[in-house]
Amino acid sequence: MKKGYLYIAVATVLFSTMEIAIKLTGGIFNPIQITFLRFALGGLCLLPLVIKKMQKTTQKLTAKDIRFFCLTGFFCVVISMILFQLAIGYTKASTVAIIFSCNPVFVITFAALFLKEKLAGLTIVSIIVSMLGIIVIINPLKLSDPLGILLAILAAITFAIYSVISRYGTKKYHYDGILITCFSFIFGSLELLVLICLTHLPLIATKFIAMDLPAFANVPIFSGITISALPILLYLGIGVTGIGFSSYFLAMDNVGVSLASLVFFIKPALAPILAWIILGESINLYTAIGIIIILIGSLLTFIASREIPKVTLLNEKTAKPR
Repeated sequence: MKKGYLYIAVATVLFSTMEIAIKLTGGIFNPIQITFLRFALGGLCLLPLVIKKMQKTTQKLTAKDIRFFCLTGFFCVVISMILFQLAIGYTKASTVAIIFSCNPVFVITFAALFLKEKLAGLTIVSIIVSMLGIIVIINPLKLSDPLGILLAILAAITFAIYSVISRYGTKKYHYDGILITCFSFIFGSLELLVLICLTHLPLIATKFIAMDLPAFANVPIFSGITISALPILLYLGIGVTGIGFSSYFLAMDNVGVSLASLVFFIKPALAPILAWIILGESINLYTAIGIIIILIGSLLTFIASREIPKVTLLNEKTAKPR
């Protein structure tokens, strides 16, 4: 359990700086290009650890495994993270961080519906409280960047789908957090690379330009990588993407979906503060109130996660023999 809390802490800090680090690239990279580079780096960074672990267990990748990782990689890298990257281009980093943190609402709901994971009544209350805090921060009555907000919401939903599919893989196929993260990133990056190559076809490039979507036409792969841009790229790829995501899924393995979701309940409170310190993005009254509400919701999630095992044990003791 203590190890699970450490994974949560590491993932929370790294994820809370993700949008800030992307903003700091200053538009050097195409949004699709930076998504490919950071997930390819993250996957390759974890590969030696995964290979070593697979050698110890004599585990080998089968066609079934590859199909599974192509699916998780598609939802994470190709869909969710592209939407996420585009959202950062249309609105503030802190706003995207807050909205993306809604994904545990969908993760917990999908896990309860499809994986039959237990939901304590307090968990439902914590979700409502945390969502209220996020709504207060977004302040929907004064929306200034509706497209950016919509893209961030879609990114959160698709990331939740990726998380639940990954959780299913850990239960049915016994994949561990690092293995599933590594191969999802690698296969997702390969899928994205194929799509990037297709954007160089004149017919497709012309079509995207005509649709006023130049970011999807002639997407570069390695251009823009300079000595000055390398540190932030390595931080995004190895730090945030490799270590951050693997810590999140290791937390799920150790303490379950509900408690691991604290990462995304604390992030909306921490990310605006870091964005204020690093980027100078202002924290208004609504943001401050929302942060306090989200922290209350996080505390309720923590309490609820400790109550679920007690309820399960009580049910087992009082169950009538067949």
